Amino acid sequence: MAGEKDAAPVAAGAGQSAAGAAAGAGDADPFAPLELGRCGGDSHLRLRNRFALAPMASGRAETDGSVGERLTDHYAERASGGYWGLVECGHHFVSADGRATARQASIASDEDVDGLAREAAVVHEHDTPVFVQISHAGSATGWRLTRKQALSPSGINCPGAKVGHPLPRPMDEGDIARVVEAFGQAARRARLAGFDGVELHAAHGYLLDQFLSPLTNHRTDAYGGPLANRLRITLEALDAVRAQVEGMVVSVRLGGCDYLPGGTTVADACEAAVLLAQHGVDMISVSGGMCYYTRRNTLESGWFAGVSTPVRQALASAGLDVPTMLAGGIRNVDDARRLMARGACDLVGIGRPALNNPRWARRNLRTGARR
Repeated sequence: MAGEKDAAPVAAGAGQSAAGAAAGAGDADPFAPLELGRCGGDSHLRLRNRFALAPMASGRAETDGSVGERLTDHYAERASGGYWGLVECGHHFVSADGRATARQASIASDEDVDGLAREAAVVHEHDTPVFVQISHAGSATGWRLTRKQALSPSGINCPGAKVGHPLPRPMDEGDIARVVEAFGQAARRARLAGFDGVELHAAHGYLLDQFLSPLTNHRTDAYGGPLANRLRITLEALDAVRAQVEGMVVSVRLGGCDYLPGGTTVADACEAAVLLAQHGVDMISVSGGMCYYTRRNTLESGWFAGVSTPVRQALASAGLDVPTMLAGGIRNVDDARRLMARGACDLVGIGRPALNNPRWARRNLRTGARR
């Protein structure tokens, strides 16, 4: 596939961090506990195992974006029993102009905090840490939802946009500053609501990913061109989040590779991951870029293992103790063991199997989760 040929193997070097020492194949126990956050820092969290309920759009928020019983019941049912190491709640929009779907949950207003607190509480009732994923849709929204022209890096739609999707407008520096601030304020609300961590959504063709991909970012200013520039808005959003969430873990879901000619490559993913880790992120969740959350022409579990493996190696080689999460096509415990044995990840995200079967964790993790 396009992009994968650009991956360069990264050898683990001497003097690497604890995560780096484990970055090769060998540790295949997904029921082993895991420490998230920097050792000695305020943001530190212990997971009982390596299984995470991956963040997925459930479409169960109220029509105004508020958190109601349909959404809290969704997470309460899946968290029941306390078998997950981590639950990540699906993406919440940080500002009204970044809403992706009609039933997406909001974290854009202080009025949302009470509902968000109930969302976090139903997971905590089962003694399980919970993150909230925060996002801006960029050009992936439309007038019907926002009553505004959508925002984008360069006035270009994503490659997968539907025919006839209205063109977005390019963002100026004021737009960028406003969106960065919206991420920071969303994180503040997550802290007030009692979440244990925040994940910035920079994958699946949403706004931060649109800046990262050369397919949608044709800018010639400080936010375009070299990868470090294309990642700049994500780093600024990360700074804004960090300023608001002392004591919380911060993750980035990274659109590692577009799998399209001219798009981001595996080598880009490795460079971006190292920059994010050097900037203070506690976890990197590897997923798709402009291919969104799926990959064509593969039936193998762990669709993005060809990205997560070299990303994990690159982090270790740089001496960065930052765990890597992988989701996509992972169906059972055996899949998780195989991927971890290959050195593809430190955490395994379970998405659609748990979306379709609320009792997935009870049926698959019950034996090992309470060891």
